[in-house]
Amino acid sequence: MPVFIISRLLSAAVVLLGVSCLVFLLLHLVPGDPVEVMLGESAHAADREALRQALGLNQPLWVQLLHFLEGLLRLDLGTSLHSKRPITEMLWERIPATAELAAAALGVAVLIAFPLGVLAAVRKDSAWDYGAMGVSLLGVSMPNFWLGPLLILVFSVWLGWLPVSGRDELSSLVLPALTLGTALAAVLSRMVRASLLEVLHEDFVRTARAKGLPERVVVWHHALRNALLPVVTILGLQLGVLLGGAVVTEMVFSWPGLGELTIESIQRRDYPVVQACVLLISVTYVLVNTATDLLYAWLDPRVRLGTDK
Repeated sequence: MPVFIISRLLSAAVVLLGVSCLVFLLLHLVPGDPVEVMLGESAHAADREALRQALGLNQPLWVQLLHFLEGLLRLDLGTSLHSKRPITEMLWERIPATAELAAAALGVAVLIAFPLGVLAAVRKDSAWDYGAMGVSLLGVSMPNFWLGPLLILVFSVWLGWLPVSGRDELSSLVLPALTLGTALAAVLSRMVRASLLEVLHEDFVRTARAKGLPERVVVWHHALRNALLPVVTILGLQLGVLLGGAVVTEMVFSWPGLGELTIESIQRRDYPVVQACVLLISVTYVLVNTATDLLYAWLDPRVRLGTDK
């Protein structure tokens, strides 16, 4: 197990370094000049050059990259071109909202996916199975930018049950969490069904039934527990997708998280903030995947034993 953990952590460190360099280089390939954004197109050439030198933009790209990586080690992401505030401070203000939305969406997905997946597996090839998988297909087919306004139209405009946007009260979280969690629930329910169908034909399940255990005990306490391994993997991978999908959802519902900050910074050409937001989402995705690998190895000893040989 120690060898497995060390190898995964080293792999994650290499990936994080590559992601950091890639995000930096891609942002510098985007058309536009931060100096013109700050001073305007009518500024004098001398003023532009002075500001470019103050920001270090006149240095070679590899030197700027080294300074950027050095700042990452000190958790210093620079200063916003628009608000002149430290970017780290701006991110810390937005992270709780995005984390709250991701956690709520994950809860919605689990509450929908597990009953649907188990019902479809237990009632295989029945109307329940076809209905559950039909709902799953519908969830996969609806993009966030379409489902969000539809939910606003029905539950906020027509029925008046929930707020349209913002983060003022707990009810404001319902529609964004439903929008973001629906697609994940669709993917998870299919995985739960497929994994549970495979486990239900194992010998230990037949033995449990032969002992006279109730069917609900066989399914929920024996079969489902052993069917969770691939589901945990998909759940971990999709958590990173939640953070990426939150960009669209947060804009639809004016949710004050990282996604909204990213879009606002793109519109303002505030490249350091965009760079920091994209980097934070990417790093979170890598760390979640690494944690998923470690959790999978803890749940299934065969994974870590294969590595320790």
